[in-house]
Amino acid sequence: MKLIAGLGNYGPEYEKTRHNYGFMVIDEIQRKHNFPAFKLEKAHNALISKKGNVLLVKPQTYMNESGKAIKSIAAYYKVNIKDIIIIHDDAETNLGEIKEVEARSAAGHNGVRSIIDELKTNEFKRLKLGINSEDSSFKNKPLEDVVLKNFSKAEEIIALGVIEKAVEMIISKVVDLIV
Repeated sequence: MKLIAGLGNYGPEYEKTRHNYGFMVIDEIQRKHNFPAFKLEKAHNALISKKGNVLLVKPQTYMNESGKAIKSIAAYYKVNIKDIIIIHDDAETNLGEIKEVEARSAAGHNGVRSIIDELKTNEFKRLKLGINSEDSSFKNKPLEDVVLKNFSKAEEIIALGVIEKAVEMIISKVVDLIV
């Protein structure tokens, strides 16, 4: 069983923010690869879509508490830590770039820190989607203001390309598990 989780904040006001980049990838995997509709599993506080041996997950906690949902789902479905892939925004990486990492620190990302704290390990895989922009409106702003900002129209075009590439990267890892 593979658990693929996109990180974000629930609610329409956060839907198109940079912090919801992970949710956007999960939504595109679900749509493009005919996963069933997401269902809210209250016991895990997450939206889940299951196809074959792959779980697509969107925690319905705020970003800072993502680990609670991931820990609950991994325990319930008996998912090995090495079979968890987390997709999230990364302010240290430039917009348009994806970094694939494993067994790394949270590097200041509160959602990832929550997962590490709850799972008591950092041995899971991650796709870090860059949100850093040359846009001067980002300079000297608190990180919270940056991650909760929507993409501009020009940035949205770049982000859509990144989402497509991330979907391909994820599907190549799990294609044999989707029935």
